[in-house]
Amino acid sequence: MNPRALRVLIERWPIAGTFTISRGAKTEAVVVVAELSDGTYTGRGECVPYQRYGETVEGVAAAIEGMRQALADGLGRIDLQTALPAGAARNALDCAFWDIEAKRAGQPIHVLAGLEAPRPLDTAYTISLGSPQEMARAAEKASDRPLLKVKLGGDGDPARIGAVRRAAPNAVLIADANESWTARNLSENLAACADAGVTLVEQPLPAGDDRELAEIAHPIPICADESAHDRASLLALGRSYDAVNIKLDKTGGLTEALAMAAQAEAAGFKLMVGCMVSTSLAIAPAMLIAQRADVVDLDGALLLARDRPQGLRYVASRVHPAEPALWG
Repeated sequence: MNPRALRVLIERWPIAGTFTISRGAKTEAVVVVAELSDGTYTGRGECVPYQRYGETVEGVAAAIEGMRQALADGLGRIDLQTALPAGAARNALDCAFWDIEAKRAGQPIHVLAGLEAPRPLDTAYTISLGSPQEMARAAEKASDRPLLKVKLGGDGDPARIGAVRRAAPNAVLIADANESWTARNLSENLAACADAGVTLVEQPLPAGDDRELAEIAHPIPICADESAHDRASLLALGRSYDAVNIKLDKTGGLTEALAMAAQAEAAGFKLMVGCMVSTSLAIAPAMLIAQRADVVDLDGALLLARDRPQGLRYVASRVHPAEPALWG
């Protein structure tokens, strides 16, 4: 029996301090939750609308609401993949479908998906963009974590990454430029990252203006984030990238994320699995993809002032799989 009832919620979750990247800063995570019910069981999925991709909270909530009649008419998870485009709205509904399917079957989602049981994983911890001094202070506080993700912003990045490395000499570093570099500073910034021992650089150039990455040597593996959304985007990556960052809010849910991960691996890309700043409900499905990833970046709930009840259990940087009370 397909779920018939739909409930859409907009929730605001305070961030501990401020989360800053090259496109701006925020002090709260605004998420949209979709709930599907068949009268006996309820499944939930959470998404984070992202303005970078033309999404708004109101628009995503409206897109989910717009599926109400189709759901009442029997729309299922597989039909959903073509009923909505890849993006946050489909993600919330897709994950709600997986959740209610697991509850009905009385089995965890990894069994329904034909996957092995998920295990705890070490996640990156994010150092927000700021002055070299500010980032050094944040890195020093987090220096006992095994993997730090350093947000960069273009000019001045050599000083930032150098300051972080000195403050956290033993941590593995990855860097995320969020499209902020240009052809003018690309070589200098890559060299500074290499000198600091950075092991991966995410999306240095703007999506759609990144052809130069195919023409230069990669002293550090380069990962596509804003340039990689779903399987359809993989073909365009060519020799510009060595890895892809899979996020469920980009793929439009777990269903496409599983397919994208398999296709990316077959094409020779390394896998990174990331998230937005969100509650554990949005991150729980990504834990299934993260089991096969080379880099795990699922600290979104760690950055909140508080998480939802029955949230994922984080022990330092180790994140444990979801309990059924949360999702799956």
